[in-house]
This record gives sequence, C-alpha cells and structure tokens, in this order.
Amino acid sequence: MPPILQRLQQATKMSRRKILLLVLGCSTLSLLIHQGAQLSWYPKLFPQSCPPLQDSPPRPKHMTVAFLKTHKTAGTTVQNILFRFAERHNLTVALPHPSCEHQFCYPRNFSAHFVHPATRPPHVLASHLRFDRAELQRLMPPGTVYVTILREPAAMFESLFSYYNQYCPAFRRVPNASLEAFLSAPEAYYRAGEHFAMFAHNTLAYDLGGDNERSPRDDAAYLAGLIRQVEEVFSLVMIAEYFDESLVLLRRLLAWDLDDVLYARLNARAASSRLAAIPAALARAARAWNALDAGLYDHFNATFWRRVALAGRACVEREARALREARERLLRRCFGEEPVLRPAAQIRTKQLQPWQPSRKVDIMGYDLPSGRAGPATEACLKLAMPEVQYSSYLLRKQKRRGGVRPRPEPVLDNPPPRPIRSLPRGH
Repeated sequence: MPPILQRLQQATKMSRRKILLLVLGCSTLSLLIHQGAQLSWYPKLFPQSCPPLQDSPPRPKHMTVAFLKTHKTAGTTVQNILFRFAERHNLTVALPHPSCEHQFCYPRNFSAHFVHPATRPPHVLASHLRFDRAELQRLMPPGTVYVTILREPAAMFESLFSYYNQYCPAFRRVPNASLEAFLSAPEAYYRAGEHFAMFAHNTLAYDLGGDNERSPRDDAAYLAGLIRQVEEVFSLVMIAEYFDESLVLLRRLLAWDLDDVLYARLNARAASSRLAAIPAALARAARAWNALDAGLYDHFNATFWRRVALAGRACVEREARALREARERLLRRCFGEEPVLRPAAQIRTKQLQPWQPSRKVDIMGYDLPSGRAGPATEACLKLAMPEVQYSSYLLRKQKRRGGVRPRPEPVLDNPPPRPIRSLPRGH
C-alpha cells in the first residue's frame, strides 16, 4: 500500500479494503465530474462488449456522416442520434433553408443550394432529401461516411398509407381510407407524376434517387443497377426491423461508443392509428405493388446479415442486448420509473409535442417529469425532441455561433470505411 494510504489507514482505523473502496469511489466521482465539465450528457453506462483485437489500435471517432433519411423507416430516431452526437462534439449540422421547411425541399432532387448558409460547411447531414450523389459529394467533405436505413416494404407501405393519407392524392381517392381497397386495384387510384405520388409507389427507390415507376418484372437490369449505385456510395444500409443490431454496426463503422447511439423511439404512431398485424395476402399485394422497394430491401437485408456475420453474430447480439438494457435505464432516468409514450395532447412540454399529420393519426412522444432542471434535464429534452423542434433549435444555435467552422482535418492513417460493394459476396 502506498505511504499516503498507510497514513490514512492509521488515522482513520479503516480496513485496507474500505480504503481501497473509498479511493475507487473518489476516482469514479472525479471521472463523472470531468465528463460533466466536457458536456457529456450522461456517464458511460457500459463498456464495449466486444473490444477490438489487440493488434488493432483504436480509431478516433469518425466525425463526418451523411445519413439518407428515408420515409417511415425509424429514420427520425437515427437523425436524433446524429443531432445529439453533433452537439456534443460541436459539429456543424447541415440544415434546410427556411423555404424548404425542415426537409431539403423534398421531393425535389437534392441541391446544395437547399442548405442554409449558416450550416455550411457541414460535418453531419441527416434531414429528409432525395438522394443526388454529385450534389451531396459537392457539399460534404472528403471522407464522409454515407449510411441509410430500409424497412420491410409491406410494413412501410401501411405506415405511409396511414401517415400521408391526407396529403397523397392517390390515397385520398380511396373510399373509407381503406388500404385493402387501394392494394386490390392500385392503378385505379394512382397517377404517376402527381404531387406526393412517390408516397404511393416505391418510396424507398424514389428516396434513393431511383425511378420509382420502373418495375423489376419488366426490367430486372434496372433494379440491379440501382443496387449497384447504392453499394458504391453507402457504407452501411441499416434495417429497421433490426434496429439495435443496426446501431451496433453503425457505432462500429464510425468507431463510436455504444453510449453515442442510445435513443428514445420517436415519431411512433399510436396503436389505434396502425394495423396490429398485416394479413399475409395484404403484405403480398403491398410487395407486388412496390416490387422495386421489395427488391432493394431483400438484397440489403441479406447484405446486412453478411455484415453481422463478419462482425461476429454473438458479439453483435451481446452489444444489442447491452444497448437495450442501457436504453431502458436511461429512459427511466429521464421520464420516470414507467416511461410511456403519450399522445401529443397529454405532453405538457411544448418542445416535445410531435407534429400530427392529420386528425386521423396520433403521433406519440415522451414528456419530462415536472420540477426538474439542469444539464440532465436538458439532455433528456434532446433525447425525446421531435424533428421539427430539434431542427429549428439547431438552426438558431448555429446562426448565433456565426461564421463558418473549419472541417476536421482528415486523418491520413484512418481512411473512411469502405462502401458495401467491398463486402464479400458469400453467404
């Protein structure tokens, strides 16, 4: 035992074990205070479950990310993760010009001109846009990692039909807002080229910059070419049905901590606003109508599991389980011992009230317990803040900051992760 601890033991008559516990406790407290000084919104909740190989030196966290936020795929939750990461590391987030509202003038093809000048040059991009490779690469710095997320097409189409029922003309024409009626004869209601028509046909393909009117039944080569274009740019295509596993792969790709991908579920519909289960016949009809999306999803779902296998499936599952457990602890810490999603009308905190697309759809959210204040409350507020409010907040914050911030210098011995096309094609 060091001399200073021996003197402490003689003065206090404490056992050696108690002294060591006291020292360890003080060290932990010092660490938490240090983290708080660095604006860490919550302490590390768990170590990495699967550390890298001993001969692999740790990489610095990757700071330049472009996330293609597809529609009704849990993209808002991923966006919130990226927004919070950017704030913690004082990174610039590309945000839309006010004339584009909170999306980059979607459904128009993306242009760098849609980005607010106070948010350029950016490190992070995560708002809705229609993918345009050349324009994004003109905006984002070299070495940017591109990621996106897909969802099973039948479940996604049910969500689109419900969420955009009052906006998409093809959906408004359907008697009694019946999904079954639409899918029994979609050509009777759908008009290509109408405003918001892309929400009614192959929305994933449209978001990815493809021609959503093409059919793989008539032109299999088109689907293969679209897949190839996605693989050439995106280093990870996440799968909404395996969200936690996707976040494990994301944090590994970017050399982030699991703490960096903790989340609260955002933009979720109430049970009364969605089908509890999609009948098999209806799912088949949805996939047939959205055959291009189905082809994309099936391919990248297989690619996803190849990546899981490369990372070690047991290891990924262990990290995903640790992520879920830590997420539950964080939700209880922020929103009470029984955190529940609430209808917007029951949420007192205005900054946490989610936008409601229509009176027929209830979008749920979290609310903060009353009587709290301080950094922890601010962190919890950001954890559950909907897209519209968070985008507006970040734009105001970056305007106040003023000027342009230099991009991080590229690390020459830390090349960005390779796109998907470099993955092996084996099973």
